[in-house]
Amino acid sequence: MIKQSGTFVLKWQRLFENNERLFWVLHTAGWAGFAVVYYIGSFLHEVRPIFLFIIILNSYAGWILTIPLRYVYRWARNQGPVKLLLTVLAASYAVALLWAVVKNVNYWEIYKHGFRPDAWYMYFTNTIDSMIMIGCWSGLYFGIKNFEMLQREKQNALKASTMAHQAHLKMLRYQLNPHFLFNTLNAISTLILMKNNDTAEAMVSRLSDFLRYSLDNDPIKKVALGQEIKALRLYLEIEKVRFGERLEVVWNIEEDCENAMVPSMILQPIVENAIKHAISKLEHAGKLTIDARRFGNDLLLDVADNGPGADILDGQLSRTGGVGLPNIKERLHALYNRNFAFTVEHNQPQGVRVSVRIPYDVKDI
Repeated sequence: MIKQSGTFVLKWQRLFENNERLFWVLHTAGWAGFAVVYYIGSFLHEVRPIFLFIIILNSYAGWILTIPLRYVYRWARNQGPVKLLLTVLAASYAVALLWAVVKNVNYWEIYKHGFRPDAWYMYFTNTIDSMIMIGCWSGLYFGIKNFEMLQREKQNALKASTMAHQAHLKMLRYQLNPHFLFNTLNAISTLILMKNNDTAEAMVSRLSDFLRYSLDNDPIKKVALGQEIKALRLYLEIEKVRFGERLEVVWNIEEDCENAMVPSMILQPIVENAIKHAISKLEHAGKLTIDARRFGNDLLLDVADNGPGADILDGQLSRTGGVGLPNIKERLHALYNRNFAFTVEHNQPQGVRVSVRIPYDVKDI
């Protein structure tokens, strides 16, 4: 039943997307409706089958005669307002007069068997009715066309807004700190000079895998946290070659968080920021703790270090010049609107803790 309903809705969507088909459906339905309403209104005083035949003839004549108006109006819509108004009045008046003649012939020659009324206003009343009907047809035509134009403009504006939104997300996503790449290449160069080729080769391989992941994943789409953690491990393995025993990483990832959907490369800038401003400043062993847990309908992500700390104001770093953390906050706002939290606080006993709260969402398999 649901499948049939979905098919029905899809067919109606296709109907309204095709202007040519939509015109013929509405045009035919309108004149059929005119015939039904006219017959119901006349049923109380006229029940002979011949009268129904006259109504069908009149409706069919109206259906035929108003078709040219479509093409006349289509041309007129590209003209100036004065020319448009004059064209609509002249064309609708001509069609109304012609339809009135056809209706008079049908009524007096077929229904009345050639009888002619003596009162001239009998013909005039028919003409007024025809002009009202053609005027309604013209009004509906322009009303539907204007509605289509407004919908098209709204769709174009929405499309432009979506494209700008996506471009903004990609810009934020690819504003990565180049220091990581420079430091890694320098470390590889040092390893080669020291003839430590095996370690250099492994480092190049990890760097290649990490860069491939960062470039292949669309910043607009989300990835499973488990996939994000794998990329983060590649990054940290590269950094461990640089820092050696000075870098210790502790992972606390709850099992039910592995399939949670997160923005791609959401943790790497946070970790990179911690290494640059915390671990690199320590002479003794630096420690990074990465947590992921579920709390109700939310996913909580934490990255904490034991560095010298930083100045924090209203839950944000007061440090200027950095783009990593501000970009993360902008990306989260673009993806989740207000349904997220991004805070920076002092870690205990020392260091900085960055916390992210986003909706817990698991991709359907």
